[in-house]
Amino acid sequence: MKFTHLLPLAALTSAFVIPDEQVMSRVAIESHDKSASFFDRLPSKHEIVDEVKETFSSVVSSTKNAFDEAIELATQTSERIISKAEETAFDAESWLATADSDSEDHGHHGDHGHHGDHGHHGHHGHHNKTNMTVYQLIAESKYTTKLAKLISEYDDLVQLLNGTAANYTVFAPTDKAFEKIPDHAPKPSKELLKKVLTYHVSPDFYPAGRILVSHTIPTLLKGEHLGGEPQRLSTNIGFKGLTVNFYSRVVAVNIFGTNGVIHGVDSILIPPPNIVKIIELLPGEFSTLELGLTKTGLIKALNDTSNHVGGTVFAPSNFAFQKLGPRINGFLFSNYGQKYLKAILKYHVVANQTLYSDAYYKGEGVEGADIPKGIFHVDLPTLLEDRSLSIDVARYGRIISIKINGFATVTVEDGIAMDGVIHVVSNVLIPPKQLGGVEQQYKGEDLTVEDLMERLNPYLDHDDEDGIEEL
Repeated sequence: MKFTHLLPLAALTSAFVIPDEQVMSRVAIESHDKSASFFDRLPSKHEIVDEVKETFSSVVSSTKNAFDEAIELATQTSERIISKAEETAFDAESWLATADSDSEDHGHHGDHGHHGDHGHHGHHGHHNKTNMTVYQLIAESKYTTKLAKLISEYDDLVQLLNGTAANYTVFAPTDKAFEKIPDHAPKPSKELLKKVLTYHVSPDFYPAGRILVSHTIPTLLKGEHLGGEPQRLSTNIGFKGLTVNFYSRVVAVNIFGTNGVIHGVDSILIPPPNIVKIIELLPGEFSTLELGLTKTGLIKALNDTSNHVGGTVFAPSNFAFQKLGPRINGFLFSNYGQKYLKAILKYHVVANQTLYSDAYYKGEGVEGADIPKGIFHVDLPTLLEDRSLSIDVARYGRIISIKINGFATVTVEDGIAMDGVIHVVSNVLIPPKQLGGVEQQYKGEDLTVEDLMERLNPYLDHDDEDGIEEL
C-alpha cells in the first residue's frame, strides 16, 4: 500500500477510542511533495526499528529504580524517533512490516495467548533482577506516585497486583499523564475510577514483542455491554511510535516484576464511548452514514445498548457512498428510497457478535477466543433477515487484512467501542442477487437504480418500515 493511500485514514485512525471531542477533531495534513527526493529525506526503516529495539531490549540492572531508569531511557529514545518522523511524511506500513518480523524473533513466546506458555518467572529474571511485584514497582517509582496512590485506595486491586494468580500487564500512566486532566474536570466517583484503573490492566502477559504483533489487548474491565467479555485496548504503531488506543504513547517498556510486566504510558486510558457516539464524533468520515442511520431510524436502535450484547459495524465512509454515484445516492436518500437505504444499512450491522481483527466474541454465553494466525473465516449474520457477511481475516503477526464477501476491504480496523467494534469499509456493502439459482455477489461494478432495487426488493417484505425493531 502506498503512503498516499494511508494518509486519508490518518485522522480517522488517530481518533478511534479517543475519549474527548477536542482530541478527536485532530486532522492530518497530507504532503503533496511527489519529488524523487521525497523518500531520500525519510529516516531509514532500520534506523527507526533499531531505536525501538534499543529501548525494548534495554536491561535495567537496578532493582529499586528499574521503572525510573526505563522511563528515562525510553523517553529519550522515543523523542528522537518522533522528531525524525515529524520532519517529513513516513511510510508507516514499511515500519509495520519490519517491526513485525523483528518482534516475531524477539517476542515469539508471547503470541500464543496462554498464561502457562509465557508466564515463567525465570524468564523474567533474564530481563530484570528485581524481586518486586508489579504493584511494588509502581509504588516505588518516582514517576508513578499518583497512580500508586489511586491503586492503594482499593485493597482488592493492591492484592491482585501483588498476587500470583496471573502474569499481569499494566499500562502505567506516569505522573505527567495526570497533569493532562483539566483543572475544571469533575471528580469521578470511586466506582468509575476503579473501572478506569482496571482498564489499564490485562490479565494476560504482554511483553513488548507480543504487543507488536497484537492489534487489541483484553483488560480486567468487564464489558457491561459485551456480555461480560473483557473491554479491549487497541495498539498502534505510527508517527508517535507505539501507542495504546491511538493517543497514549508508550514511554517505557518491559519493566518485569515477579508477577507480570509494566509499560509506562503518557496519557490515562479512558474506556471508550459506544458505537453511535464514535460515528457522531467523526463527521468528516461518517456524516453520510450518520444521516442514513438517522433517516431510517436505525440510529435509535443502535444507540439502545439494552437490546444487544456487543456487535460489529462495518461502517462505510463518506467516500464509500460517493462511489455509488449521485443518482443512487439521490434515490437512497429520497423518501421513496428510504426503505432501500434501510435494508442496505442493516446489511452492515452485526448484533451480538463482536469481531475484532485478532479476537472474536461470539455472543452471550459463549466464551470469546483469539483469532489464530493465518486465514480465519466466519459468516456473520446481519440485521438484514437471512443475510450474512462472509468475512475472511488474514493475520500474519501485526499485518492483518479483512475482506468482506471476497471483495470489500476493511481500511481501518478495530474502532474499539463500549458496545462492540467499528471497522471502516472501502465500499458500501450490497446484498447478492439471485441469477439462475446462484447468488451473485456485488463486486463494485456500476449499478443503476433499477439494478439496486432488484437486489434489495426481496428483503423489503421482511422490513418493519413503521418502527424500530429490536436488534
